[in-house]
Amino acid sequence: MRACGNHLAAFALALALLVAAKPLAATAQPQPPEEGNCITCHRVLGDERLSGPAIRFPGDIHAAKGLSCVSCHGGDPAAVGLDGMNPAMGFLGKPGGQEMVQFCGRCHSDAQFMRNYNPSIRVDQVAEYTTSVHGRRLLELGDTLVATCVGCHPAHSIKPPADPESSVHPLQVAQTCGTCHADVEYMEQYGIPTDQLQKYQSCIHWQKMSVEGDLSAPTCNDCHGNHGAAPPGISWVGNTCGQCHVVMAQLFNESVHGRMFPLLGVPGCAACHNNHEIRATGDTMLGVGEGAVCVKCHQPGVGGGVGAEAMRNLLDSLRAQVDTARALLERAELAGMEVSHALFELQGAHNALVTARATVHAFSVDALKDDVDEGLEITANAWASGLRALDELKFRRTGLVVSVTLIIGLIVGVVLKIRQMEQRGLARR
Repeated sequence: MRACGNHLAAFALALALLVAAKPLAATAQPQPPEEGNCITCHRVLGDERLSGPAIRFPGDIHAAKGLSCVSCHGGDPAAVGLDGMNPAMGFLGKPGGQEMVQFCGRCHSDAQFMRNYNPSIRVDQVAEYTTSVHGRRLLELGDTLVATCVGCHPAHSIKPPADPESSVHPLQVAQTCGTCHADVEYMEQYGIPTDQLQKYQSCIHWQKMSVEGDLSAPTCNDCHGNHGAAPPGISWVGNTCGQCHVVMAQLFNESVHGRMFPLLGVPGCAACHNNHEIRATGDTMLGVGEGAVCVKCHQPGVGGGVGAEAMRNLLDSLRAQVDTARALLERAELAGMEVSHALFELQGAHNALVTARATVHAFSVDALKDDVDEGLEITANAWASGLRALDELKFRRTGLVVSVTLIIGLIVGVVLKIRQMEQRGLARR
């Protein structure tokens, strides 16, 4: 009942923000771009806090769409000087705290208004924000130090997410979140670690994105959400990872670990792969040897440790057979034998190895053995094809040697016969 009451309170506060009866509640209206009184004055002010917004705003997405200072701040654009900032004309300076959510939400929660600019933009950001860690602290606890709209979208210089200079471009998201979450002094009051950014920038996801250029690789908001940002719960962290790693998530959910981890308070995928510091996976993670993660919970030679070691041996055997068969076929190919079909068939064994590595998440030796046996059958056929090719090569070489020997012998015989005939001819003369 208490949780229900908190949610109702949050909803009531969010609703109040959106419908508050003050000039701010009206949807902003586009203004003619020639309205430059605000920019003209503010650009020449000596205080950067006042001049900076005017200098930066021409590069803002709102300016590009035809909105002006008055569109958000209200006031009288025709007036000169301080008269333009008359509260009676709806002017509002720098909003803060809960006011900021309403300030941006009056347009971004209005589907009809947003349709005029970009129909694909979601209009539930405020509703999502009320469910986030940031929103709940702001609305329920009055904590005005938490992130609001401008914490992630810097006012007056907002750019669309596809723009590489945008604070929410995939390559910039981690740094944007890290502005607060990597600040030791700022986060100390919340008791939250500040090493997430450092760990993320050493993980395989950041490697894929920053080095290999894969902008679809996960960053902070892919796992935590953006406007509804919150840590994934222990019971559904696998579903979060499963948005990309679908097969592994399905196998894990049906496994004994998938059933037991939530009961034991173990955070699913993160138990073996970590959360922010996710490393590239490898067969060495499986088993009870050096680098294995199974030994965090299982002892070698006992229960799950036995199963882990058996699964590691199965993977090692298939990988070794694939490498050996490929080396044999490549040797035959370099010798000039036609083995392209066998090499193509061997790819099926590699695919079986990839499948087996995913099947590991079922934590079943029998299930893994089925995949490995399929791959071993393919490698056996490939090995046999390689041996036949080398036998044929040996036969051809042997035949070539015999043929060359016979030909040389025949040539020698003909030469000798010719010389013999020449000598007889000379003798007769």
